[in-house]
Amino acid sequence: MPVFHTKTIESILEPVAQQVSRLVILHEEAEDGNAMPDLARPVQVVKMAVDNLVKVGYDTVNVSEDQILKQDMPPALQRVEEASFLLLDASDMLRADPYSAPARKKLIEGSRGILQGTSALLLAFDESEVRKIIRICKSVLEYLAITEVVDCMEDLVKFVKNLSPVLTKMAKEVDLREKELTHQVHREMLVRSLEEVKALTPVLISAVKIFVSTKSQGAGGVKESQGNRDFVVRKLCDEINEIIRVLQLTTYDEDEWEADDLAVMKKAQNAISGKMKQASDWLLDPFGPAGGAGEQAIHQMLEDAMKVADCCANPEDREAIVKAVGDIQSMVDALSELRAQGKGDTPQAVSLARGIQQKLAELQQKVNKAVANQEKAEVLKMAHTVAGKVDQAQRWLQNPALNDGGLGEQAARSVVQEARKVADLLEGTERTNLHKLCDETEKLTNQLADLCRKGMGNSPQAKAIARNLSEKLNELKNKVSKALVQKVADDFMDITTPLKQLTDAALAPPGMPGREENFQDKAHKFDQHSKQLANTARLVAAAGAGDNKRQVEAINSTSQQINDLTPQVIQAAKVVLLNPQNQAAQENFDLMKKQWTDNMEKLRGLVDEATDTVALIKAAEEGILRDTEKTESAIKRGDAQGIVSNTSNIARLANRVVQAGEKEAENSEDPAYVQKVGSATENLKASIAPMVRDAKILASNPRDPSAANNWRASNNRLIDGVQGVRGVVEEAEFPPPPDLSQLRLESPILADPEFMKIFNLDPERVYFGSGGHDVPDHSNVTQGAPNYGSQYPPPPPPLPSSMLQREDAPPRPPLPQESVPPRPPPPETDDEDEETFERRYPEPQANQPIMMAAHALHREVKQWSSKDNEIIAAAKRMAMLMAKLSQLVRGDGGSKKELIATAKQISEASEEVTKLAKKLAQECTDKKMRTNLLQVCERIPTIGTQLKILSTVKATMLGAQEPIAAPDGSEIACGSEEDQEATEMLVGNAQNLMQAVRETVRAAEAASIKIRVDSGYSMRWVRRSPWYAT
Repeated sequence: MPVFHTKTIESILEPVAQQVSRLVILHEEAEDGNAMPDLARPVQVVKMAVDNLVKVGYDTVNVSEDQILKQDMPPALQRVEEASFLLLDASDMLRADPYSAPARKKLIEGSRGILQGTSALLLAFDESEVRKIIRICKSVLEYLAITEVVDCMEDLVKFVKNLSPVLTKMAKEVDLREKELTHQVHREMLVRSLEEVKALTPVLISAVKIFVSTKSQGAGGVKESQGNRDFVVRKLCDEINEIIRVLQLTTYDEDEWEADDLAVMKKAQNAISGKMKQASDWLLDPFGPAGGAGEQAIHQMLEDAMKVADCCANPEDREAIVKAVGDIQSMVDALSELRAQGKGDTPQAVSLARGIQQKLAELQQKVNKAVANQEKAEVLKMAHTVAGKVDQAQRWLQNPALNDGGLGEQAARSVVQEARKVADLLEGTERTNLHKLCDETEKLTNQLADLCRKGMGNSPQAKAIARNLSEKLNELKNKVSKALVQKVADDFMDITTPLKQLTDAALAPPGMPGREENFQDKAHKFDQHSKQLANTARLVAAAGAGDNKRQVEAINSTSQQINDLTPQVIQAAKVVLLNPQNQAAQENFDLMKKQWTDNMEKLRGLVDEATDTVALIKAAEEGILRDTEKTESAIKRGDAQGIVSNTSNIARLANRVVQAGEKEAENSEDPAYVQKVGSATENLKASIAPMVRDAKILASNPRDPSAANNWRASNNRLIDGVQGVRGVVEEAEFPPPPDLSQLRLESPILADPEFMKIFNLDPERVYFGSGGHDVPDHSNVTQGAPNYGSQYPPPPPPLPSSMLQREDAPPRPPLPQESVPPRPPPPETDDEDEETFERRYPEPQANQPIMMAAHALHREVKQWSSKDNEIIAAAKRMAMLMAKLSQLVRGDGGSKKELIATAKQISEASEEVTKLAKKLAQECTDKKMRTNLLQVCERIPTIGTQLKILSTVKATMLGAQEPIAAPDGSEIACGSEEDQEATEMLVGNAQNLMQAVRETVRAAEAASIKIRVDSGYSMRWVRRSPWYAT
């Protein structure tokens, strides 16, 4: 079946598919009794192109040394040749008999053969190119494996000299490959791993250098420097193995997350495979060092195997892996002990090594089996964020009686679990209230789940509980998000002080009393500080970052980096402590610190990006006010240390606000906004130093009233500065209401002479607005009435006294005796009729994934009016067309021509969505929003093009046989095995396209609030609601 993971393959297959689709349509029209046209000329053109392709293919095979290519390419070439001959035969037969059925059959078989043969040929060649890059990657891994034998400076120089060219070549080849890929996520994964390799390379050289230095000099810190070296080697190997894994990927699921069980299992499976050779080499060498790289590779393989076991849906697979890991661990420990005693070549040790090697091979087979079983299993995937889980739970609560496999209930329970994690980090009433809300939510979940199990999901009681639970879940989500904002403001206000203190402790002069104890204390505090920040970041990813996959995965990945780097920084600091005069030790420590600092700053940026800026500034402001109160208490007590501590926190929180303001200015292209934010930020920045200066003076003499007053004045200026930044940012996010002083009312009824005469009104007098006439003074109407001021319109004038005295005033109309008349129908709009969609395409079954994808997009866009919103209008058309495609794919009416035409319409609509999204992005003044919108929409055209090709493939399948509609309405379980394979690829593509459009709609709606004022661009985002709810 065709794959489209490179731009070259897609560019070749698209025109081929277009030609084939024309032949399929001609074939179908002939089945309706039409004569086939003369195809001699187009078929001859195809034959010439095929002949050239075959020649190039055989030439490539002849000069290649890739045995797999020599095996895979000839069958594909042969199939293309045979297909071209079928087309020639069909052309000749149709020239003789334009109605020939055998000729039409050959035509469709030849068309299918051309398309699939060309695809197979291109894939075989592409896989050969990938294997070339993988060989380069593996040669780098082989060089890295010998780092443990580098034990002198001469070896190090030779090692670097040999490693540099192959590492450079790998980086160049991977970079070129990345630019060729069509899947954006695969490109990003390669770029991320390659950048990590580039960043770690100098760290590796430094780590090996300090290990060689400490070992050759017999100095302290050999164990720590070896730990640094082995860590960097392992990280490099992991990243290169990840590059190898990604290079071999040809498909991508838009719904897949890196934290998905299957994704974790596949990554661990690849890591096990990558470490097998190093482990085998160590086992085969009786003198391999205990604790060496080979033994470490085995331990890492066992860790990866346990990751697979933890994700297994099948308990039998899990138990088999866990048992195998336990057996191997015991055997490796025994072998390591023998080798440490110099008994590695004894019969017992040799037998153990042989047994471990066999057990590792068996473990690899068990892991492969578990991954294969997981792929086959229909495992319901729970969302990875609180926002996603709440959405899943809300879908369950809309219809509790519907069997969703327990996903909605699990999601609700998981939200409670995440909320309790956050509650445990809080104090006082906030902690109590959040735990109470968790208990209430869990209680309602239990009640509803019990009713559903009893078959009472549709009962009034169940529906009432569902409504209450829905409110509680939303309340829980909002409270968790608010609590996390405060946590982010507090935890990330100072990220570097513990590292600075660790550095000072490591550089303390030898002989200083308590030097070692002080170092251990600072190392412990640095470790706890890092863990706290990484844990807070993970909570933000899970509960505070919305449902932005890229953002969530970046936070989790960087948090893991911090956890990995922290012990290495401590080890590098320990080497400096033990070798104060060693310049190499200091350089290695500086590199490790830089790695940690760069990742921590990146993590803080990601967390801030995931947190609402206004909420973050408010949280910082609240923290400043709390610390101000604590400072006042310290002043009353005369507590100098309390003054220093609390005012330092005030300065740090103020700097957090400065950072937030500067990021806002950097992120915006609205000149007026940038100027306002910049001015407010500079004003705040200028107030921090005076406050700190006055705080220092106060701390030196806490009882000095003058010093206290000076500090209060400078602190108030700082608080005003914080409020100024918040005001500017808040105004941009929540614009002020219109100025009512400019309101002018003009009543058309005042122009009616009859009305004026009946009510004795002066036509020369203006009763509403100012219009050049005086407005009567009504100050005497009601004593003590509020003074509205000039910014509000005056109250309506009193009725003329003549009217109040009239006795012939018309009688008051009677009150209605019957019920009030019905509300008029809602105004007509240009929105698609939702009832038509739902009536034509009812709620899909679980075995109709294309229809489910169409409904998911429809649910996303139907909340918006398509009036004056072309993106929503195009997305709604796509949902309707995709639902129609679902029917055509499963043989529920329609024709091959309709199938191809529908796919083409979807592709055209997808291009329109992309064009509109890019136009909106150009006018967006928020750089991050614009970048996000461009990133999500750029995937759409590629997926749309692939949909056209796959629909053509599906049409050729239908052309080779009679459509076989599945009795249960399934989209996949229909037709031949080859047909099912084509359908499965079409299903995956359709799901990816609908998901990409959904993400684009969300990103477009977010970006639409930051449009250039002078752009003249207008796109209205009006949330639809039932007319009776307005």
